[in-house]
Amino acid sequence: MKKSDPPIIVKASFERSAASLWKALTYLPEMKKWYFEMIPAFKAEEGFQTSFKVRSEERQFTHQWEILEVIPGSRITYRWTFEEYPGASTSTFEVSGDEDQAHLLLTVLVQEDFPDQVPEFRRESCIGGWDYFIHGNLKNYLSA
Repeated sequence: MKKSDPPIIVKASFERSAASLWKALTYLPEMKKWYFEMIPAFKAEEGFQTSFKVRSEERQFTHQWEILEVIPGSRITYRWTFEEYPGASTSTFEVSGDEDQAHLLLTVLVQEDFPDQVPEFRRESCIGGWDYFIHGNLKNYLSA
């Protein structure tokens, strides 16, 4: 993924309240159920940082997150970097809706180019990963 790439945008709607969606996106016990179960800590507070390791085939990715912006109940942005590889991106989750239906708009922007030779950093892989998390895991979690 490169800075010159257009943003990755994922939209989804859920038959749940906007408050329920926000909680799933920002409350650690819920995040562990649909996102990354190995997240050691998470706070929806600007400046909060966390890191955790994920293995993919023979490669390890130490995810490093820093919360850049929080508008409670509405918007959270965090910066993603990886200890083992160059590159950086931001992911912004925007929540809207009411008591009966919630809407999510996820925007991923590359801030610093990721290495071409790592398959997980290809645009198609990133799109597929977000589809898996949002339209698969999160949708299933909020439907249960």
